[in-house]
Amino acid sequence: MKKLILIAALFISGVIFGKTSMNTENQSKKMEIASFGAGCFWCVEAIFQELNGVEKVESGYMGGETKNPTYKEVCSGETGHAEICQITYDANLISFEELLEVFWQTHNPTTLNRQGADVGTQYRSAVFYHSEEQKRLALEYKEKLNKSGAWDDPIVTEITPASKFYIAENYHQDYFNNNSNQPYCSFVIKPKMEKFKKVFKDKLK
Repeated sequence: MKKLILIAALFISGVIFGKTSMNTENQSKKMEIASFGAGCFWCVEAIFQELNGVEKVESGYMGGETKNPTYKEVCSGETGHAEICQITYDANLISFEELLEVFWQTHNPTTLNRQGADVGTQYRSAVFYHSEEQKRLALEYKEKLNKSGAWDDPIVTEITPASKFYIAENYHQDYFNNNSNQPYCSFVIKPKMEKFKKVFKDKLK
């Protein structure tokens, strides 16, 4: 009987302490969301997935008028949406400023509605902010970059409030990891990833 009581006590204390530990772990996280458009969302997703502190990256559409748009509709340029990635991150591990740094260094923010061979309003450079603090930081960072002369041409990145996010079709999610041998991934995303990993090696998982 004493053994049963001891086992029960150990089990209960283990559950309690286990829950306490899990709760402490959850409380130590400060989960926030960032939404960026920087051309094809396959490239953006592949890059931000690699950052320490980023827990989830979802490809989708934002900034348009059409409800529940499909990829085909967005590609027509008639819905007004941009291809974006919605990034869930732990602000205790990576800051919004650091995400902005990666965002602006991994695409060309001076080409209006274009990234390389991808042309159309759906490929526009955009920061969709979720708070006044994100807005302030994005505007300040953009102004600082323009003044620094980092780019020969002015930055055309739009900075607008986040609107309804429509997650893209399943086959767009985790695209680079699932389709690394596809020509676009081999010739466009892979070289970009190699350069990114060299520049931001201290921020990788």
